[in-house]
Amino acid sequence: MPELPRFTLGTVFTGWSLEPVAFVLTVWIAGLYLYGVWVLRRRGDRWPVGRTTAFAAGMGAFYFATASGLGTYDLTLLSVHMVQHMILSMLVPMALALGAPVTLALRTLPRRPRRWLLAVLHSRVAKVLSFPPLTLLLYVTSPWALYFSGWYPATLHSTYLHEVLHLHLVLVGCLFFWPIIGVDPVPGKVAYPFRMLLVVLTLPFHAFLGVTIMGEEELIGGDWYPNLHDGPMGAWLPDPLDDQHLAGGILWGSGDLVALALFAVLFTQWVRSSLAEAKREDRRLDLLEARERAAAQRAADSDR
Repeated sequence: MPELPRFTLGTVFTGWSLEPVAFVLTVWIAGLYLYGVWVLRRRGDRWPVGRTTAFAAGMGAFYFATASGLGTYDLTLLSVHMVQHMILSMLVPMALALGAPVTLALRTLPRRPRRWLLAVLHSRVAKVLSFPPLTLLLYVTSPWALYFSGWYPATLHSTYLHEVLHLHLVLVGCLFFWPIIGVDPVPGKVAYPFRMLLVVLTLPFHAFLGVTIMGEEELIGGDWYPNLHDGPMGAWLPDPLDDQHLAGGILWGSGDLVALALFAVLFTQWVRSSLAEAKREDRRLDLLEARERAAAQRAADSDR
């Protein structure tokens, strides 16, 4: 592992490194999305700026978490990894879901690829993977399996597994958040009260996991972090157990903060959905009233 200078808040924004996987994924996915927006604009269709902004923010957060100082130091400090974990598992999936990339693809893809995408969306596999109890179970148990098994130490010693972990965090987050706040026509969508309930159910799991890590006296990464103290970085590295307790606090506090933001997004979507439904009902009643007046007028004309 390379020797790194002392970690500071400024290092987060100055300690960038070129991560090939993150760079390629960000360029390709963001590029395809922007190309789809350009196709819509070229043919005169409208695409909300807010969706483009949300998707760009999601991909930007993904690259920031994996290539900035967070990515550079995520193998050095568990607390830095935990910040990265929360960005990849919560902020990135939420932003991508609000960007509605599936809807954009359905509106811009040629006929045959569009049929393939629709077949995937209506497949049994998609319905199972978006089943709310299953996505909730995956989302709340995945961190426990990560930090209290041999999985996390393995990611510290393997570059491949380390990159897979980043993708895993995003994918599990997407499975959970996409049906909850996403606007795409994906399976697994439920009524807004149940969506709020799903978010509420995640709160105690995040809090309990954070508190458990804060109180844990056994190092999660095994001997990885203590061994770093044997080199030059030992002059500035904090005690591994103290850093681990800090990581637990970050998990606990940030999980609650992001959940509050999610509640705000859900409430806004709920209000907008209710207003749209009220407008549709008003139009339906106006149409029925107009038809009744027309029928009454025809009956009156026939009686004359």
